[in-house]
Amino acid sequence: MFKSIIWATDGSENSDRAFAYARELAQDDDCPLVAVHSKELLTGRAGGYPLLADEEDVEAKIERQVEDARADGIDARAVFASGTAGNAANTVANVAASLGADLIVVGTRGQTAFAGLMLGSVAQRLLHVAPCPVLAVPASTHIDTGTTHKTLEEVR
Repeated sequence: MFKSIIWATDGSENSDRAFAYARELAQDDDCPLVAVHSKELLTGRAGGYPLLADEEDVEAKIERQVEDARADGIDARAVFASGTAGNAANTVANVAASLGADLIVVGTRGQTAFAGLMLGSVAQRLLHVAPCPVLAVPASTHIDTGTTHKTLEEVR
């Protein structure tokens, strides 16, 4: 079904949860999986320094995850794209467009709509700027709504 899948990651636990979905979809469809991390840079007087102090650790973690996917036979690679702070969604969307991806998988933080609006949400912004469908994996798979939810494995 898919020819190329982007996994948008910031190295967080929520991104890791999305990675499980992206990995399974790539394996099932035997298609490339590209981990995309937007290295957000502070501009102006900061002179282009990374927004995150632990950026090197985050990138090393993503590289390990990509290597694990390769070890399982998935055609996986990482792309580290730089952009100005606050534009991670646009950076991911641009990479997806340039690679001709047909799906972006991203984790969510589980914030309310208002908090997402006020604080900004990469997943929410991707829904508006992405050149392809976006699969937004919720922060928690156990939301108590009084109904029964199925996991990805149960649906298949």
